[in-house]
Amino acid sequence: MAHLMSSLWDRLQKRAAYNRTVREIRSMPLDVALDLNIYPGDAEKIAVKAIYGR
Repeated sequence: MAHLMSSLWDRLQKRAAYNRTVREIRSMPLDVALDLNIYPGDAEKIAVKAIYGR
């Protein structure tokens, strides 16, 4: 049971980090994003790779 709760907690933390990352990328000024070679439309893809490693 403890492992299940730990696993659930880890998933919730990763999802929160994913949402935070997407929000930060989308709110970044366009000129800054382009300087970093980031297209804001790819926020979800970037967040998945950063948080889940896929």
